[in-house]
Amino acid sequence: MNDTTDLKFSTTLNPTPATPERRAQIHAQPGFGKFFTDHMVSIDWTHGEGWHDAGLIPYGPIQMDPAAAVLHYAQEIFEGLKAYRHADGSVWSFRPEANAARLARSARRLALPELPEEDFLASIDLLVKTDQAWVPDHASGESSLYLRPFMYASESFLGVRPSKTVRYLLIASPVGPYFSGGVKPVSIWLSSTYTRAALGGTGAAKCGGNYAAGLAAQLEAEAHGCEQVCFLDAAEHRWVEELGGMNIYFVTKDGTLVTPTVSGTILEGITRSSILTLAGELGLKVEERPISIDEWRAGVASGEITEVFACGTAAVITPLGALAWEGGELEIPTGEVAMKIRQSLLDIQYGRAEDTHGWMRQLA
Repeated sequence: MNDTTDLKFSTTLNPTPATPERRAQIHAQPGFGKFFTDHMVSIDWTHGEGWHDAGLIPYGPIQMDPAAAVLHYAQEIFEGLKAYRHADGSVWSFRPEANAARLARSARRLALPELPEEDFLASIDLLVKTDQAWVPDHASGESSLYLRPFMYASESFLGVRPSKTVRYLLIASPVGPYFSGGVKPVSIWLSSTYTRAALGGTGAAKCGGNYAAGLAAQLEAEAHGCEQVCFLDAAEHRWVEELGGMNIYFVTKDGTLVTPTVSGTILEGITRSSILTLAGELGLKVEERPISIDEWRAGVASGEITEVFACGTAAVITPLGALAWEGGELEIPTGEVAMKIRQSLLDIQYGRAEDTHGWMRQLA
C-alpha cells in the first residue's frame, strides 16, 4: 500500500497562538506530553486516490464519526522522536529517516497505507520550523520537543476490513526528562500472567494495541511496588523480550553488552540500534541473542551480569535496580556502562559531540 506522492503542504496559521509568556511558563515545568504547540500537520489518504490534502493547521480537537474504524478495530500506528535545540540556536532531529522506515513497517503490518519518507520528513520539517519557538532552550537540561506522528483508520463503517480512508497527523509537545526525579535505578516486575506479543502478531509494529495490552501488567507491577514490567516470550514463558515500552540490555563482567534478538515480537527501537553502535565504539563486545530469565537471575546472583538497563526515545537510558516476581526478588547492581552510553548518545543529540554517523538532521 505504498503511494509515491509529491505532496504540497498548505499553511493555515493559528489565529490565537500561545504568547511568549505562556510558552515560558510551560517550558519552566513542561512535564511529559502535557502541553502542545500551536500547530499540527494533517494528511488524508483515500483508497484509489492516495495521499492528498496535506497541510499545516492550528492544533485542536479532531472531528470523528462514532463509527470511525479506529474506534472499533484499533487500526492505527504511531511514532515518537524528538527535536533538540543546540547551543547555536539551531534545531535538529535524531535519525528521523529510521522513524519513517519503522512507520512504514508498522503500516504494512496494520494494513495501512505507507507514507513516503519524503512526506514524513517534510511534515516534521514544516511543523518544527513553524513552531520552533516551542523547542526548549539548549541550557534547559534534557528538555526537548517531542514529536508524535500517528495514522488512523478514519472511515465510518462497522466491518472487519482495512479502512478505505486514513488520516495522518503530527503533533508536538515540549517535554522535560521522562523521569521527573532524574535518572535512578527503577524496579521491574516480571509478569507471569501476561505476555506482550507472539510470533505472527503485532509485537514488531508500533501500534496502540500493544501498549493497551500491557496496561494490566503495568498495574500488576505497581501493585507489587514496582515501576515497570518485564515481559517474557509467549511460547515458552522463558525468554526475556522487553519492558512495557523499552528495550533491555545486560552488561557482563567481561565487557559484553547483550540484548534480546529482534525476531518479530520485539519493537526494533531506534535508540536500541544506536546504543549497539555506540557500545562497540566504547570497546564493548555486542551480542544480540536470546537471554532467558534464568540466565538473568543466575547471572546477577553470580556476578556474571554486572548491570542491566533499558532504553527508549522518551526515557533515553534507564538503569534497572531490582527484579521482582511471584515469590522472589533480586537486587541488580548498577555500573558505569549505561551512563557512559547515555552520555554519549545525549552529547550527539544535543550537538555537544561530533555526529560521525550522520544521525542528525537539521530542522531549523
